Amino acid sequence: MTTSPPVIAAANPVAPAPAPRQRPPVFASEQAALQQAQQLADAWAGDAVLRDRERRLPWAEIEAYSDSGLWAITVPRAYGGLQASAWTVAQLIATVAAADGSLGHIPQNHFYALEVLRVGGSEAQQRFFYERVQAGERFGNALSEIGHRDYRRRSRLERGASGWVLNGRKFYCTGAIFAHWIPVQTMQVIDEAQEPVSVMVFVPRTAPGVTVIDDWDGMGQRVTGSGSVLLENVAIDEAWIVPFQSSFDSPSTIGPFAQIIHAAIDLGIGEGALRATLPFVRSQSRAWVDAGVVQASDDPLTLQALGNVELRLHAARALLRRSGSLVDAAQQEPTAHTVAAASVAVAQARALAHSAGLLAANKLLELGGTSATFAEHGFDSYWRNVRTHTLHDPVRWKYHAIGNYALSGVLPPRHGAL
Repeated sequence: MTTSPPVIAAANPVAPAPAPRQRPPVFASEQAALQQAQQLADAWAGDAVLRDRERRLPWAEIEAYSDSGLWAITVPRAYGGLQASAWTVAQLIATVAAADGSLGHIPQNHFYALEVLRVGGSEAQQRFFYERVQAGERFGNALSEIGHRDYRRRSRLERGASGWVLNGRKFYCTGAIFAHWIPVQTMQVIDEAQEPVSVMVFVPRTAPGVTVIDDWDGMGQRVTGSGSVLLENVAIDEAWIVPFQSSFDSPSTIGPFAQIIHAAIDLGIGEGALRATLPFVRSQSRAWVDAGVVQASDDPLTLQALGNVELRLHAARALLRRSGSLVDAAQQEPTAHTVAAASVAVAQARALAHSAGLLAANKLLELGGTSATFAEHGFDSYWRNVRTHTLHDPVRWKYHAIGNYALSGVLPPRHGAL
């Protein structure tokens, strides 16, 4: 017998969920933020297998995560924030993803929404939402829709009798279940005589008409809360509407900034897989009979395979660091060429992190042998997580953009998914 998925509906008809009782700290340095991330990752790693196996949504972990102040590290200095670099954000994500791929993934759209706000939001919108984030509030997402062959958004923001009204159904809404605000990408119908324009609407999760449905059943990233958001006649304040498509009409770092975080998730899961492989090979794996050695750690083909994984992960991290510096440069001076250089560099890092992460997860099981598949270890979660996340957008098109740029100088498209 099947049961209906749990539904998270509006609990407060007026305002978003309250901020934490104690305002999160602002880190004195980016290094201090990374040290805090490592401490949290170390604390969470032990229960990662259990959370995945039981599909236990990490409510307490997410509260600790945002209470730490880490979710506010990209707030600009002009608004009292740390204004962390893209490389620091990538390291933060990779550190947590190595411990738990789902926890590494959940803040991705939070940071993405902050970048959309930085690029396209008004000064008043930035001041308001940066303050909310610094108070500990979280953004989720309701960007994608399923059931159509194209990428057009069927959700609509239209004028009602009393103002703007939002309707639609979204899926792949990572983090929405944990959020105070759900940024919704939708089409705004300003005038029936004009083409609708793409906007991002920051919707309070507790607004009347908002329903979050925990119906994600992917084989990996099982506790990211990546289910559905249903929007039924949701009243929208004008102050919550941030331009979206216009932010891509001119060069901006929204795309490469989003993608560098995705690359960091793949890298982190791969690094976590390698970290799990080494002690298992030392203590439990068996050498193959033809190797002529007693210990698997002396098997020359095992050493060759581990060296290949180590090399590719280090190379992916190096490309990620390089791409972060180009994203930072493009944020400071967003031109067609600086944004293109950042986008291509991030695509390179994403392509290598994709293959390196999958390789590391595969080799964990291959080199560990049959005993590595025992449920008690939970090693399959690394492969399921990285395989699921690497499907987020097709890596084959990243190779196409990289080659087209190298061969013909063709600038990559600006749509956020490269």
